[in-house]
Amino acid sequence: MKNFFRKVAFGVGLHEEVPPEPLKWALDQLNHIPEFAWKGKIYSEKDLRKHYRDWVYGDRKVLRKKYKDNKVLYKTHKNILRHKTGQKFWESLEISIRHYEGIKSDYPVLAKLWMFWGNFFAISEKDFLANYSTGPYQREIIRPNLNQSFEKMVYDVTTSWAMIHHLDNSESAGPKSVTSRDEWRRRKKRPATINENHARELLELHTVSPKAGYSQEDVIQLAYIMTGWQHKWSKNNLETGNVWFNSEYHQPGNKKVLGKEYRRGKKTLAIVIRDLVNHPNSRDFVAERLCRYLISDEPTKEMKQPIVDAFKKSDGFIPEIHKAAIKVAFEYNDKYKKFQTPENWLIQVAKIADLNWPPSPDLMDKYELGQIPFNSQREPEWILQNIGHHPYRAKQPNGWSDHSDDWISPELLIRRLVYAKASYNFSKMEINKNTDYFENIVEKNFDNPSKIMKYINQKNRAVEKHTLLFNHPEFLKA
Repeated sequence: MKNFFRKVAFGVGLHEEVPPEPLKWALDQLNHIPEFAWKGKIYSEKDLRKHYRDWVYGDRKVLRKKYKDNKVLYKTHKNILRHKTGQKFWESLEISIRHYEGIKSDYPVLAKLWMFWGNFFAISEKDFLANYSTGPYQREIIRPNLNQSFEKMVYDVTTSWAMIHHLDNSESAGPKSVTSRDEWRRRKKRPATINENHARELLELHTVSPKAGYSQEDVIQLAYIMTGWQHKWSKNNLETGNVWFNSEYHQPGNKKVLGKEYRRGKKTLAIVIRDLVNHPNSRDFVAERLCRYLISDEPTKEMKQPIVDAFKKSDGFIPEIHKAAIKVAFEYNDKYKKFQTPENWLIQVAKIADLNWPPSPDLMDKYELGQIPFNSQREPEWILQNIGHHPYRAKQPNGWSDHSDDWISPELLIRRLVYAKASYNFSKMEINKNTDYFENIVEKNFDNPSKIMKYINQKNRAVEKHTLLFNHPEFLKA
């Protein structure tokens, strides 16, 4: 049963007691959203978007023109601009806040579910979003909605600046909209056309899934509904302005999605989202993704049903969905072991071994805009890239895979061996890595401690025991 603490969270820390009632311990963490455990500086999404604006404007409107005939000077001043806008620092700060929540807070179960939803509503690697915006988006859009309804979360995600930019909805204009008749479009040969990206992902990845059987025409009609939701563009802010509804870009007339007709206008998006999230396939899709994240690559109908029922009974209230998922994970704990993704693995290593990870708030607060970050301040970004799982740099809009097979390649397993050994360098100097130390952490986190101790005691040096422990087959799964 002790692996349950790693299944739904990140294990039991060196100085923590094993909770006597595991299920109650987990469920009690799901009712409200606490303040962040991180006590260092936290920057708002709007503040970091201003830095993103300075980067985009400075590069596109100033440097490219000023140094168009001198590639060397262009590259030099572009690097200066990177540091003026904090481009090489913010994502490591965001990862530090994220990992601190999993390791140091009293709500590690909620933290793990926050990470689930951040990947469910993923922002893929594009246009420097990982450098400035993806972390704040997950902090300010995803996390505050963990005690709200799924409907509200989907609406807030759909209309967020990061998602609008990520899926190019600002480029979508109704072919019969007011802007379609603008003279500049004829002059520049840029007719008003829809961009289907956002509508397609809203259906495929964020609500009903392809199992709902929607058609290409449904995607087009939903894209029509979503026309007008865009960044407020200006010459100074370019595409970094706040999101608004521009009625001049909105396709007029009624639209039909999944057999239901919708009227034109700003309010229609909220109405269609309400219908999508209450579709039976949305409930099943959310249940399947949660089960695959926590329990098994192949969730059964019996696993999913309690989550589907909780979703329906509570009108999609996320704490109730979470509680049902945790109860199912508890019920199937002894039968199924899920291979852990690299980031989950790293956080568990850091928590269980009581490592100096992530970089401390004191260290990260020493950063000053314009300076080159210390190597120690950039370690979160580098390490996650090197173990093959940077949470803000998924390659596709569907996020990182929850399927174990995608993480069991020889290359990725070798990386865990390398970084298990390297992580020993983050050990706290005051902790004596003797037999008692390893017995303590093994006893708290494994149901068969004698077997694990026999395995790691093949080696005498603490660093070798550490490497063996955190690559033991039973640690790689939970």
